[in-house]
Amino acid sequence: MMDQAAGVGARILADMSADPYGQFSPSIYETARLVSLAPDLAGHAGRMRFLLTEQNADGGWGRPDSYGLLPTLSATEALLAESHRTGNLKLVLAAGRGLQSVLTRLYAGDETLPDTVAVELLVPGLVLDINAHLDRLGTEPGRRLPYPKGTQPELLRRLREAVENGASLPPKLVHSLEMFGPAAQGVSFVQPGPFGAGCSPAATAAWLGSGAMAAKAPAVRYLETVQSRHGGPVPVAAPLDVFERSWVLATFLDAGLDIAPPPAIVAGLHAAFGESGAPGGAGLPPDADDTATTLHALAMLGSPRSLDCLWAYQKDDHFVTYPDERTPSVTTNAHILQAFLSADSADPQLTGAVRTLTGWLAAQQDDDGSWSDKWHASPYYATASCVTALAGCQDDPVAVRRAVRWVLATQRADGSWGRWEGTPEETAYAVQILVRGSDGRPEPLVEQAAARGCAFLIKTENLPDPPLWHDKDLYTPHRILAAQRIAALSVAAANPRVRRLIKPPLAHPMIKTA
Repeated sequence: MMDQAAGVGARILADMSADPYGQFSPSIYETARLVSLAPDLAGHAGRMRFLLTEQNADGGWGRPDSYGLLPTLSATEALLAESHRTGNLKLVLAAGRGLQSVLTRLYAGDETLPDTVAVELLVPGLVLDINAHLDRLGTEPGRRLPYPKGTQPELLRRLREAVENGASLPPKLVHSLEMFGPAAQGVSFVQPGPFGAGCSPAATAAWLGSGAMAAKAPAVRYLETVQSRHGGPVPVAAPLDVFERSWVLATFLDAGLDIAPPPAIVAGLHAAFGESGAPGGAGLPPDADDTATTLHALAMLGSPRSLDCLWAYQKDDHFVTYPDERTPSVTTNAHILQAFLSADSADPQLTGAVRTLTGWLAAQQDDDGSWSDKWHASPYYATASCVTALAGCQDDPVAVRRAVRWVLATQRADGSWGRWEGTPEETAYAVQILVRGSDGRPEPLVEQAAARGCAFLIKTENLPDPPLWHDKDLYTPHRILAAQRIAALSVAAANPRVRRLIKPPLAHPMIKTA
């Protein structure tokens, strides 16, 4: 039988080549910011429908645990602003339910912020905005929102004051420009182009300010384009073409798929590089994660680039994703390890860095055998990234074997894996951990678990993936996850013992067959 998985992969690559933005889920947080900041922008009614539809039964928005705080604050503030503009009773009631949900969460006193982008500044900014609405409404003083533990309202105040006084800020803060309030409008250190400001619809709307939507500036055309892709709602970031393309390519190539990406994709990845590496998309600063993954993918395609730009991110025994980041990322370091391993070089600096990174990644492993990371809500993503990198260097089998045992211990009754519920995405990571971690050795328990995971992936081929990836809000990178499913089924099918156990048999278009 032909390698049909490569055919499916080729269609994904062709779609990516024709799409300069990438295929990502709409964001509650970001969409609500446009409702508040850009009510005159096309698609406003669609954004309102989206917010009302996405409200949870408890009045909040977003995913479980602390991940719901920021989207709930953003949606509540947006509905308060819209109800003030329109007087719509339905919106008043929805805003009231959202406010009660926030009050319940914050006055419980046990809210722990997730490690998402700029959360320590975005949350106090929205608390200030909501409290201003409550002041306007004459709400009793006891109903004001407190600042959650872990936020930095004083730092936000100083940053807003600096912007008001004409100071320029670091490029990575432009992605969250909306947190500076009215002072963000028209700031001189931001020059939006055809891809907006800071790779963010909310940041772009904040820069435009109220009343600016009538002007047909490039920034307005950008917002009109990104909102039209979902009928009003917008993703948390756009465009993310470099991120999407490099992750898809690396996923396919790591799985051994024989792919031939369109030349325009390869040329575009090369063109994304500057002195400090590559960004995830236009308007973002370069970072070590996108740089390393792109370098790894290009090397495997036989089109390598110099690794020199990565050394600027080295800090002691690991690498940072950005300068001055809050917390280090294990997946960034795993991807850098992969980039180093894919280089055809015996450079002592390179071999020393491989040895150091291997030790650092092993030291970050949790007691149960998993890894967690700042760029994803699920430990299965971080663990798959680390296992793929460590298995590639064959230097720390103990850490890999511990990860395999953790995956075996956490499989659900239906064959899936997941942090909150079984998902195709997390199951795809788990299957790859099992197969890569066993390194071809006969292990019946591993093979049976991997086969059950593959059966779940086949059965849920059309099941949507919930948002698990970190930006300001959680999001879903659709094409990247489609590639992960293909990769999981392909690496499982390459093991004949796993392949024989999968029910139904592997006569399936996403499976790599001989």
